[in-house]
Order: sequence, then structure tokens, then C-alpha cells
Amino acid sequence: MIDRGVLRSHRFDPARASGRGTIDVLRSFRTAASLGWKMEANWTDPVLFFIYSVAKPVASALILVFMLQVIAGPAGIALRPFVIVGSALWSFVVSGVAGLAWAVLDDRERYRMLKYIYVSPSSFITILLGRGIARLAVGAMGAGITLAVGVLVLGVPFDLVAVDWPLLGIVLVLGVITISALGVVMAAVCLQTRQESWDYPEVVVGALFLVVGAVFPLSVLPVPLQVLGLISPLTWWIAGVRLALFQGGPSSIGGPGSLWQQLSGELNPTSVQVAAALLLTGAVVTLVSAVLFRAGEARAKDRGLIDRTTGS
Repeated sequence: MIDRGVLRSHRFDPARASGRGTIDVLRSFRTAASLGWKMEANWTDPVLFFIYSVAKPVASALILVFMLQVIAGPAGIALRPFVIVGSALWSFVVSGVAGLAWAVLDDRERYRMLKYIYVSPSSFITILLGRGIARLAVGAMGAGITLAVGVLVLGVPFDLVAVDWPLLGIVLVLGVITISALGVVMAAVCLQTRQESWDYPEVVVGALFLVVGAVFPLSVLPVPLQVLGLISPLTWWIAGVRLALFQGGPSSIGGPGSLWQQLSGELNPTSVQVAAALLLTGAVVTLVSAVLFRAGEARAKDRGLIDRTTGS
């Protein structure tokens, strides 16, 4: 005879289908982040993975530093902090922007699991951000090592007491949000593309590298490119980190003859102006990225692109 109490305990609860709101979102994000990290790091031992992750950004920074030394001579020593910070942060940008797009391509082309992930109970954007956070972690590790090499090996002057910690904390948080938003846009683009999609994120990041003041100031660019640089949140993020770490150093935004000086009448932006500009441009990019991702997701569903494999 069937126990009625057992039947009642196994009765379907509609609340289980609707989930537990924020708790389920956080659990999905944590699981996706853990999966992303394991996919990034489980192919080798930790020491080799560490070397592989930091070799590229450190090598890129050293190449730029020695090029600067050859071209500028002794005067290039004063510009080392400028180049080291820009190179370190740019490796973080590449990992963040390309990481989310590559997560889509990995699941679609390599593992062919994108359609199954998409129909899972978890939100697709939550899983995507969780997967991308692992690449952001790798990029942050590379950026930190690059800065350490600059200080310990190349003699970049650094004083912990002189660091503007409030500004650094603000720009780092806003920067991570903005970079993730740009990565979401690239993920939406890669949902639509067919062949050679793996190269698209790096192409876009390479184009941005020219106009955001990563390794040279905006003042050396033509005015139209300076305008693009001033409306990019990455420009203000890199400038904010430089200003927080090395106060009094050369600015990537201002300087004699720069568009910033012509518009504001000031030689260089202040820390408040940098933080405000980053907040404004970052908010615009984040809102636009949400709209573009929803539009790209709707188009991909409408045209049956979620379960397509291009073989690229």
C-alpha cells in the first residue's frame, strides 16, 4: 500500500521550476566560473600554466621597453612606468574582451555544447560571464606579474604610500565592468558570425589599442582619433590606473597640444575628472552592450544559429 505522506513529499512544487532568484543566479555564476577556470588550467601542471599565462604579457612589455630605450635613449627611462602600466593593463583587456567571445566559440565549435547550455535552466548571460571571469583572472595575474617585473627588474620607481588607493579601487571596479560589457558585445557578434570567428576579438582589441593611449599618448594622434579615444572608457581606465599608481607622471590623455587641452583649457585631467569620465562612458557602453546582446541573442534564436556549427 502506497503511503500518502510519501506521495505528498514527492508532489511537484511549482516554485522549484521558477528557481530561487538571486541564489540560483549566484550558484550558476560560481559553477560557470569554476568550469571556466578548470578548462583554462587543467591541461598542465600549475607551474607551467603560470609561466604560460604570464610569459606573453611580460615579453610584450619588455619588447616595448627596450624599443623605447633604443629610440629615446636615457630619456626613455622616465617613460618606463607609462609603458609598463599600459602593457600590463592591455593584457587584461585582451583576456576580458576576447575571453567571453572565445567561451561562445569554444562551446559552439570545439565542444559543440552551446545548444545544450543555452536550453539549461540557468541564464545564458550568467553562464557566459562566469566562463569569462576565468580568463579575466588569468589576465589579472599576467598584469600583476608585468607590473612586478617592471618594478623589481626594470627599476620602475614605485611607492606604496604615494598610491591613490581610493582612485585605484574605483577605476579597477569600473574597468572590470566595462571590459566585461565589451566582451558581451563580442560574444553577441560571434553568435552571428560564420568563418574565422576566432580572430574577430583580437582584431577589435588591436584596433582599440591604437586609440586608448595604452603605450603612447593621444596627443600624437590626429584629432579624429583623439575624439575616439576620449569617448572610449578604456582610455579613461588606463589613465586612471596610471594616475593612481604614478602621480605626476606623463598623462595619456592630456599634454601640450592635446585635444583635451583645447577642449578643457587644462593641461591634464584631474583624478575626479578621470573617474567621472570613466563612470559616464562605462555606463553608456554597459547599457549599449546589454541592448546589443539581447538583439544578437534574439536574432540568433530566430535564425537557428544557436545550434549551428561552422567548423571554423
